[in-house]
Amino acid sequence: MTHPFDDKNLINPSVLHWKKNLSEKMPSDWEKEINEYETELYLKKQGKIEDKVFAESRLRRGSYGQRYDHGQRHDGKETKKINFPNELTKGPMTLWDAPGMERIKIPYGGLNVKQLEVLADLGEEYSDGILHVTTRQDIQLHYVHIEDTPSLFRRLAAVGITTREACGNSVRNVTGCPYAGVCPDESFDTTGYADATFRFLLGHPDVQDFGRKFKISFSGCKNHPCALASMHDLGLIAVTKTENGKEKRGFEYYVGGGLGAVPQLAKLFDDFVPEEELLPLTQAVARIFARYGEKKNRNRSRIKFLVSDWGIDKFREAVLEERKKIKPDPRWNSFLEKINQFDETALRPPGEIKQIGTPDYLKWLQHNIRPQRQKGYSVVTLVLPLGDLTSNQARDLAGITRKFIKDTIRLTVEQNLVFRWVSNNDLPQLYEELKKINLAEPTAGSIVDITSCPGTDTCKLGISSSRGLSGELRKQLAEKNYQNDEVIGNLRIKVSGCFNSCGQHHIADMGFYGISRKVGSYIVPHFQLILGGQMQENAGAYGLPIVAIPSKAVPKAIERLTGMYVSERQGKENFQAFIKRLGKVEIKKRLEDLTQVPTHDEDPSYYVDWSDVREYTTSDIGKGECAGEMVSLVDFGLKAADRIVFEAQIDLDVGKFEDAGTKALQAMLTAAQGLIKDKNPDISDKPDEILAEFKTRFCDTEIFYDPFARDKFARYLFSFAEKGIVGLRPEQVRQRVEEATLFIEAAYSCNVRMSMQKAV
Repeated sequence: MTHPFDDKNLINPSVLHWKKNLSEKMPSDWEKEINEYETELYLKKQGKIEDKVFAESRLRRGSYGQRYDHGQRHDGKETKKINFPNELTKGPMTLWDAPGMERIKIPYGGLNVKQLEVLADLGEEYSDGILHVTTRQDIQLHYVHIEDTPSLFRRLAAVGITTREACGNSVRNVTGCPYAGVCPDESFDTTGYADATFRFLLGHPDVQDFGRKFKISFSGCKNHPCALASMHDLGLIAVTKTENGKEKRGFEYYVGGGLGAVPQLAKLFDDFVPEEELLPLTQAVARIFARYGEKKNRNRSRIKFLVSDWGIDKFREAVLEERKKIKPDPRWNSFLEKINQFDETALRPPGEIKQIGTPDYLKWLQHNIRPQRQKGYSVVTLVLPLGDLTSNQARDLAGITRKFIKDTIRLTVEQNLVFRWVSNNDLPQLYEELKKINLAEPTAGSIVDITSCPGTDTCKLGISSSRGLSGELRKQLAEKNYQNDEVIGNLRIKVSGCFNSCGQHHIADMGFYGISRKVGSYIVPHFQLILGGQMQENAGAYGLPIVAIPSKAVPKAIERLTGMYVSERQGKENFQAFIKRLGKVEIKKRLEDLTQVPTHDEDPSYYVDWSDVREYTTSDIGKGECAGEMVSLVDFGLKAADRIVFEAQIDLDVGKFEDAGTKALQAMLTAAQGLIKDKNPDISDKPDEILAEFKTRFCDTEIFYDPFARDKFARYLFSFAEKGIVGLRPEQVRQRVEEATLFIEAAYSCNVRMSMQKAV
């Protein structure tokens, strides 16, 4: 039978080459699944599959659409030429000529040398020569054409890597502590358990009907932030206990965590789940989520909402009852018989660390070296600025790996890479080798080592340039030598391009997420400042928004915050305690001047985002009716809503949960009323009338709906208004305050769109 791709006019002929040469080198089930995808791709090109159907198929293979600007990044780096057809400039792009993003699953961040070399080749041949490490230990390639994906999938599968369920409504990459097996503080090595969970759930029938994604992480201990268990749908922390004189392994089992627009800490399901119950209990959780999780309203489709709505006791009861019904599966425990296959050994004999060398080398030892529990060896962190590793660097690293270690490479949730089992004798030579390829930056784990999502560079949801801001902050902070300051050197900064938390801004000492503000007739890039987050104790606390700051003023805000901390902290007070003692009202007051945006004539740089040369607003927006010093009723209403929601945050901080909930709802109604005043200046203050008119004027007409979030934020308002605040638990009040903040941001965006329409 002739294969559909034999017609070279239909698809890239390289597909046939790799299909023929790699068929015997990949798992048979992986090959079958890639073949099925390949056929779907063919049918799609023939117009025989609907866009919606194929979109889910490609998403489950890790293929996303992405933002583009004719193949150019905005982080100041030169990139290889992207193969864009000339017709891209002439009209709308189609699936076949629009480059996309490919996400590649790297379970628990573990890589071997051969995999690293193949990734380097793929990055160079199909992408722009950059491997981007994500905050969940994935690798992302940008500017990948859809017709190249079957070849890319086969080449990955041949070295044991899959993209299956890297996106879509599925179990995403199973992440794990990069120090598993070598950490002095761990209960036991979780590597084998993470691998078994990944393999058991990959393509499992019980995980194919989720309303949204499901994320799992494994941590070896409770205190460190290496795998961030508290912010996952399922977070597992290794623990042991003694039974009948023997040590027994198990896990503290947490469910219902997550960041996203409305973050929630995971709830303790059980303080000790025996290792033999890990997979069957997880299967039961998946079945309950698939059966009872929200599917119609995607904004509430994560398991955190189900756990919150039911409460942990009801959720636990349902899962345990489901566990009894599942037919036994031999895979539940078979992996335990070969758990030791993940034990690692060294390539070279142990040694001693000698504090001798250049100042840069000694700083590298201070920041980038972590002693293993195995005497004489260290874990070395390679800082990847903004999570980027070039294909050439990856190839050089493969050679360096063969020289100093075995296949003991791991990616980290901090978007870095670590070498494990490095002999302390080899540290000076390894430093010199890394220095040659610009991977010896001595800033790991410091204030300079900033986490950032791709933001407006490639993400369709990006609002402000997270990579541009992060790159500028790295530069300025390094020039000021902040990473070596005893007080502020270890503070962490995380930046997201929007509210969706891909940069994990909620758990940073200083977090930022991208927003926009209308200033006169212009739109100005801003970032919302988040303070109070905590990375330690597996992401033990989330921060809350404090104030919106113009993007170009963020470096000054960081300088002021760190200066305040250095000069005013009491004793050895940590940053979170300092922020709590000072209070959000005082902090906002001290940053108030930085929130002011100069006029376009006074300083046009405020109207251009970081690492970009274009004005943030387009020329056709121009100067609308609200130009100059004129302030509209809408602007007044939105400002009032900002104030009220901030007051709700203060009430939340001091435990006034009823007051906080009341003000959160009031803030949302005030923002809605403000928008209505653009069309009806005489709208009353009565909630029922505000809700009715908001629905008629902004929801039924879809004016309020965000192009990507659709009706998500409007639902926050109507749901809150319907259910009220009676009986809300503290964590639910916190959720409502977060939702109010996001609703107000959506109101600002709606006002921007209305202004643009008026200007046309």
